[in-house]
Amino acid sequence: MADDLGTTERELIEQRLKKAEALRALGVNPYGNGRAPRHLTADVTARYGDRPADEIARDPGEWSIAGRVLALRSFGKAAFLRLRDRAGELQVWLRKDRLPEKEFEVFKLLDVGDIVAASGPATRTKTGELTIEAASFAILTKSIRPLPEKWHGLADVEQRYRQRYVDLVVTPGVREVFRRRARIVSTVRRFLDDRGYLEVETPTLHKPEEAGGAAARPFETHHNALDLQLKLRIATELHLKRLVVGGLDRVYEIGRIFRNEGIDRRHNPEFTTIEFYQAYATHEDLMRLTEELLHTLAREVSGGPVVTFQGQAIDMTPPFPRVSMLEVGARALGLSPEDALAGRGLAEALGAAAGRDNQSEDAWKLEQAASRSPGEAIALAFEVFGEPELPRDRPAFVVDFPLEVSPLSRRRDADPRLVDRFELFVAGMELANAFSELNDPGDQRARFEAQVKARAAGDEEAMPYDEDFVRALELGMPPTAGEGIGIDRLAMILTDSPSIRDVILFPLLKTRDP
Repeated sequence: MADDLGTTERELIEQRLKKAEALRALGVNPYGNGRAPRHLTADVTARYGDRPADEIARDPGEWSIAGRVLALRSFGKAAFLRLRDRAGELQVWLRKDRLPEKEFEVFKLLDVGDIVAASGPATRTKTGELTIEAASFAILTKSIRPLPEKWHGLADVEQRYRQRYVDLVVTPGVREVFRRRARIVSTVRRFLDDRGYLEVETPTLHKPEEAGGAAARPFETHHNALDLQLKLRIATELHLKRLVVGGLDRVYEIGRIFRNEGIDRRHNPEFTTIEFYQAYATHEDLMRLTEELLHTLAREVSGGPVVTFQGQAIDMTPPFPRVSMLEVGARALGLSPEDALAGRGLAEALGAAAGRDNQSEDAWKLEQAASRSPGEAIALAFEVFGEPELPRDRPAFVVDFPLEVSPLSRRRDADPRLVDRFELFVAGMELANAFSELNDPGDQRARFEAQVKARAAGDEEAMPYDEDFVRALELGMPPTAGEGIGIDRLAMILTDSPSIRDVILFPLLKTRDP
């Protein structure tokens, strides 16, 4: 046994190994096969519900179930097991006078955590619990490593993430979180399929010049056979827009994204997004689509338009309020939107804002923004001052983004210093990013060139120059709008989970010291 096992646990493992050998001595394989249950525990509860014992006795049926033993109470010649399968839990009653002798001997070698099968009629015990009275019993898998002593949950939160297989067994509600997550994904997929979108798959491995679509640092790897340096994708955007060029007017992809960034309550380096693109649409069209999607998800997953996240009720009923990044960011600095965009008095305003709390990280950000473009400074001022003030009881669209922070967005016709873009915030988190797509190849080429200069100046998150994407735009992309939504954050909100690690089955964690 491993050195990190406690004495008690090591002894329990040794005892269970001996029981496995004892089963073999009885002619029973402790890791058997070929006994599939015909029913789920939920089938039994659905059949009988709250019916009294005498009614059940008139029609007890013959039920066959299998699952993991979560609790065991033995009374010598009888025992009660609490058995869980994928659909629920049910009590099983084992009696020496009802089971073949060998099967009762097998029961004596049983432990909590073992996976068993039982079949027999339904009954209701004197305590009123719906139960299967076993006429047949078998052990299917011997559990060598014991479950945590208190099977109602793990106290060590990080251990839950590191050993999700244990967490799923012993912590109440965890399996339901991931069932809901699956329902979220299937609902999004059905929602878009019903509107004529085509689901596609694009590359995960990108050549360095293709690894764009977002402001993020990629992971790097190497393909030995081709001797190629490659990067894991940070977005699906540029390949999906190539497909729109090719005539797939409505496309989407639900896929894994990889960003070489920090880990916190809202960020995991490996996460899931959905990106979708619609030709002949604008970002305004996607606003309405997004409102409808969130409203649909709330009803499908949570049962109504109002969901609760960390004690805050959030009404997903459209329309959602809109908040201007330009106006709020400029006002926070004491400037008019026009002066802020023109850079008039901007450095002084940033310095004054930073000086109000010169010990905070936000102050450092504001000081750094003084050397950036007006658009970048406005966006940062909004991040510091505007985001904390966004509505918490409703989703909110942030609009009026400066051009400098939107290298792939279409310029606004009425004011080319701004772009046709929105971000959706829910419960203080950015949930979606969308815009009318830039389809002018000359403008896109200039934006890429600006990104190359930014990288040369030290911006490690600046995008590479993707010449093939510009070539695709030169072929002609119809007016298009696109959007990306974070599936993990969406799952956090719709399952009331405080951390992104609660909705990712196997989140990345720092290696623990021995």
